[in-house]
Amino acid sequence: MNILEPTDENIALAADALRRGLLVAMPTETVYGVAADATNREAVRKVFDLKGRPPENPLIVHVATFEQVLPLVREVPPMARVLADRFWPGPLTLVLPKSDLVPPEVTAGLDTVAIRMPKHPVALSLILAAGRPLAAPSANPFTQLSPTRAEHIDPELAKGIAHVLDGGPCFVGLESTVVDLTMNPPAILRPGGVSRGDIQAALGVPLGQIPSAKMRTSPGMYPRHYAPRVPVRLVECVPPEAAGLVLGPAANAMQIRMPRDAVAYACALYDALHRLDLQEPTTIYVERPDGGPEWEAVVDRLVKASTPG
Repeated sequence: MNILEPTDENIALAADALRRGLLVAMPTETVYGVAADATNREAVRKVFDLKGRPPENPLIVHVATFEQVLPLVREVPPMARVLADRFWPGPLTLVLPKSDLVPPEVTAGLDTVAIRMPKHPVALSLILAAGRPLAAPSANPFTQLSPTRAEHIDPELAKGIAHVLDGGPCFVGLESTVVDLTMNPPAILRPGGVSRGDIQAALGVPLGQIPSAKMRTSPGMYPRHYAPRVPVRLVECVPPEAAGLVLGPAANAMQIRMPRDAVAYACALYDALHRLDLQEPTTIYVERPDGGPEWEAVVDRLVKASTPG
């Protein structure tokens, strides 16, 4: 795996690779992504092939400035301006009506495009250096556990990546919240790093429900996702002899005590699952967090990780 420190020289090297249609792994505040030039259809197809991702599953386009959004969309609804002003850069993705500049491979043939501005200096520098928006799903095989450190990236996957920029551990640790602004009222397609309550407070309106026609029109909507290789079981109490994630004291060396704060838990979750997955227990047991609305994204990931394949 060609892991590089994110120096100006190496960012320029990675940006040149992107312009030539190659793939680069970049850090964001949420997870590491495998990036391609979002305007290059062949490069985007490489992302799907590398991940084994179904072509009907759209990608998120990453930008570094709001000005980069404008050529990608037919319009910017007022609510999009409100949310971008409040949460960008940050872990919030906005679904907007797409322009013809965005290839259908990026959007799975939909007439909408998902866009976000990551809150990581390396990602922002790479997008600016490349001079184009980047389609960048998580740098993992499809439905498997997302990487929050460069060393989490699967070595087989890395064979198809020109460079891996190491920006250290991700400081949000869960994927972005996806909000569809083409609906009235808007709806969350995937919970993530920005809470439902914060979005509703910013908009001043309650969010709607996802209609059945919108299922699988966003990343992360498959029943099984974010899963380690080892089976995960979500339980009320982890057996004392078992491997797993607990909220109280660990009973053995194969248990990891997790924070009781939802934000801190989210930041630690994927790294903890990667650590246990490497030890290859028979099963990873996870004590179900007993929390309120702030736990929505964490519970979503745990339920999907524990859904049988």
